[in-house]
Amino acid sequence: MAENCIVSVNPKPSKGLSSKLLDLVERVVVKLMHDASLPLHYLSGNFAPVRDETPPVKDLPVVHGFLPVSELFNLHTPYPFPRKVLIRLFYISQECLNGEFVRVGPNPKMIHAVRIKDGKATYVSRYVKTSRLKQEEFFGAPKFMKIGDLKGLLGLLMVYLQQLRTKLKVLDVSYGHGTANTALVYHHGKLLALSEADKPYVVKVLEDGDLQTLGMMDYDKRLTHSFTAHPKVDPTTGEMFTFGYSQTPPYLTYRVISEDGFMHDPVPITISEPIMMHDFAITETYAIFMDLPMHFRPKEMVKEKKMVYSFDPTKKARFGVLPRYAKDELMIRWFELPNCFIFHNANAWEEEDEVVLITCRLENPDLDMVGGDAKEKLENFSNELYEMRFNMKTGSASQKKLSPSAVDFPRINECYTGKKSCVNVIDAKTMSAEPVAVVELPHRVPYGFHAFFVTEVLKPKPIIIYIFFTRDATLTTRGSCLGRNNSRNKLLHKTSCVHNYIICYMLL
Repeated sequence: MAENCIVSVNPKPSKGLSSKLLDLVERVVVKLMHDASLPLHYLSGNFAPVRDETPPVKDLPVVHGFLPVSELFNLHTPYPFPRKVLIRLFYISQECLNGEFVRVGPNPKMIHAVRIKDGKATYVSRYVKTSRLKQEEFFGAPKFMKIGDLKGLLGLLMVYLQQLRTKLKVLDVSYGHGTANTALVYHHGKLLALSEADKPYVVKVLEDGDLQTLGMMDYDKRLTHSFTAHPKVDPTTGEMFTFGYSQTPPYLTYRVISEDGFMHDPVPITISEPIMMHDFAITETYAIFMDLPMHFRPKEMVKEKKMVYSFDPTKKARFGVLPRYAKDELMIRWFELPNCFIFHNANAWEEEDEVVLITCRLENPDLDMVGGDAKEKLENFSNELYEMRFNMKTGSASQKKLSPSAVDFPRINECYTGKKSCVNVIDAKTMSAEPVAVVELPHRVPYGFHAFFVTEVLKPKPIIIYIFFTRDATLTTRGSCLGRNNSRNKLLHKTSCVHNYIICYMLL
């Protein structure tokens, strides 16, 4: 695929009287919107973003153990940094360990990365050079509306301010306004930084570990809608499956991208009203979409002082199963289950007449975590591991809870996306106490969400990092180098935690 899929991002914002007047109005609205006496927890401690970029810092001190170079290991250990961290390396060799661990978000657009090569480590942090970032650097201040602003009547005023800034050409939205800070994926030789409100940004990993934003990916102008932060790459075909959701019809659009980077025609999917759909899933035959009652309702936002996306507990949860190469939505099958919301799915596969989805299910979602009693809201934020089954023959649907513990951000061995797995239970208390290596970074790294390991030989031998959380605040990380044809490396690809036990799903 030609490199002209990558669009150079050069927005043209403008300063002037209009900009200054709108800034003045915004300051008044923000003052009314936010209680200045309340603590800003999300901007304090390690939740606070790191403001300055860090160019490559080479030869980081290894304060414990050593980074493997070419030998093989099968070691495991918890290490207090700052909580218990378990790092386990399976059959690690120099070839597959050489690469770069990259982690993004929720800090604004910054990627933190550790480059590992020949037994040495390099740290770097760089902003993804989005159109939004370039314009806010031009003004020296934030100018774009955020989803947290969209609450109540004042939220409507923030929408009008955004529209005025665009109409008066204070802001240039011709290159979108996304943050590219949610997740990362590698496809067709490109590392993509993603956020679901915009198109992907292409980031190049340089030889010294540095990161360079090349531009926005528009697939030869075939991508005209938003792009999920959680596309799925089929490990067998090399294709990438994705979707975008919108506040205007079509509310949902499905896309297939070939192994060589060609984006096929859009498949609009009909749903009754605009929703938030953060993730989806694929099997070897189907794509699974989630029409869940987290609705976009600006009228309720204004009248009832709610967030613009609000959960409707009276509606059922709907799951659409579509043949993944369908040219239209005529063959989609819809299934209903009790109402819920889902941020992240773990995996999906097929068993005879059934399509099986493993997911993290929320019973009482509330996106307004900064309004009201945050502690009470967090206690009600019960995210549990569920198995859902959709019978393509009878049209019936069922679900069962797999774990009573709160879980989210599931990761699998992505070489087995869409394939069946079984279950292993491991006693976390019996694991060894010595890490393979602990590397000291030049400064703190804020808490984040999604990460990815880019290997030097990415296609044949990806390295997968697994991060699992337990009730006792133990962070468990598993790493593995997996070759496509390496049968002995059929390793762990999913986990949930019950008290001191880690429940892991072993690949067949």
